[in-house]
Amino acid sequence: MVMTTSMEHRASAPREDDPAGEGRAGEGRGREERAEEGRAGKAPGAPARLGRAVRRTGSRAYWTTPRLVRGLTALSLAALLALGATATAVLGGARDGTDTIGHRAAPQATRAADLYFALSDMDAQAANLLLVGADPDYTALRRQTLDAYEQRRAQADDDLQQAAQAAADDPAGQRAVQLVLDRLGGYEALVAQARLLEEQAKAPAGQPSPAALDTYRQATDLLRQQLLPAADQVTAANEATVEQVYSGQRRALGGGWWWLLAVGLLALAALLGLQRALAVRYRRVLSPALAAVTVLTGVALVTALALAGRADDRLVTAKSNAYDSVIALSRARAVAYDMNADESRYLTDPSRAAAYEQGFLDKAQAIVRLDGATLPDYGARLADAAARHRADRTVVPFGGYLGSELHNITFAGEQDAAERVLDAFQQYQRTDRGIRELRDAGRLKEAVTLNTGLSKGQSDYDFGQLGTAIGDTIAINAGAMDRAVAATDDDLDGTTAALAGGALLLALGLTAFGVRARLREYR
Repeated sequence: MVMTTSMEHRASAPREDDPAGEGRAGEGRGREERAEEGRAGKAPGAPARLGRAVRRTGSRAYWTTPRLVRGLTALSLAALLALGATATAVLGGARDGTDTIGHRAAPQATRAADLYFALSDMDAQAANLLLVGADPDYTALRRQTLDAYEQRRAQADDDLQQAAQAAADDPAGQRAVQLVLDRLGGYEALVAQARLLEEQAKAPAGQPSPAALDTYRQATDLLRQQLLPAADQVTAANEATVEQVYSGQRRALGGGWWWLLAVGLLALAALLGLQRALAVRYRRVLSPALAAVTVLTGVALVTALALAGRADDRLVTAKSNAYDSVIALSRARAVAYDMNADESRYLTDPSRAAAYEQGFLDKAQAIVRLDGATLPDYGARLADAAARHRADRTVVPFGGYLGSELHNITFAGEQDAAERVLDAFQQYQRTDRGIRELRDAGRLKEAVTLNTGLSKGQSDYDFGQLGTAIGDTIAINAGAMDRAVAATDDDLDGTTAALAGGALLLALGLTAFGVRARLREYR
């Protein structure tokens, strides 16, 4: 009798590893509920079973120590995996977006602008060939002009090949590139024919033969009406791609940063909850493995947030600060070469002089827009606007591509480089005014010399200074863009991904190890 009582006492006492007797109490309540169902004489329906399961799961008695530890362990592991997946999505997207902008779309857009520039300068050199004619005073200049034409033709061919490869996945871009490919051969044939007719006619400077002039008109019309618009369409298509990727990536990084923070805090909360459960239920102060996981998770979260923030900053630097200036200046250079061609066309073809003057003004306005300016007063208006800007560099009283650049000064040396563009543009406009005054005074050969001359103070020299200044400013921004893209590449390279994967596996393993010994006590 005493033995039976002792055994009953041991059976009813809680085990040492289940100090509150939670498991037995829960089992007892389950038996009572089943007994009650039996007395009621009917099986409960699905809603009733679901409601009862929810109430039972939400009750304190249900969460025995093993269940609580397993639940918090599962939550911790799931949160760690979610943090890894979120970091991969956010930072992988940042890497891909930067790669698209920095290594594909932006270079393609600048190459397309270079195509426009090369085609424009080809036509300027073709016009200069007709302009100097067979005059022996221009023999050396004629040879230099031919060399420049061939150089630009080779550059246009190379840019066209690059554009064709870049437009492989863009139907509109493919059509534009194909149009240039189809028409460029015809343009070159017309220029060659005009050159031959001019050589045969042995015409004096500024007075090409009617046959050569008519052939050149066909060539320049083909270029201006079909080739240049198609080249500009390729540039615009790449610009649109850059803008789309940039806007989408900025939104993704902005939202992704907050997702990283939320998931990371959830992982830390789950780990701290698991740590507390072990401390309370097992009367242990600290689990070294879980403490290590918590620290590792905190470091990983801070690192991921910092990488996302840096990727966003560098994306802004690469696109808004650098690329926008590169493309504005590349377009300015392309338009400037077409403007320079209009200057030569104006002297070459008197019957179209008014149209070429208007074209020259339109392109000058595209570079430095002065609202309401006409060609006769453009130079004076430009001088006034430039003087106001030099008095206070924060004031930019004009628009156009150069105005956009001066509103977007960011990098060391960029301000001075952009100021040199303005100075060179102003000097070129002064020289152009002199060309038109000489022509109006009937001093045609002097106007041709001033237009084609390569000495300081002559138009082609001044235009060369303008092209160099634009190129120097492009180089500053292109270098900054390349550095920003390279920095993101370094931050988010394969080494970073490998370290992140290793850290995640270590965290998962340490979490499982930290609770394994405690859960074995219940087997």
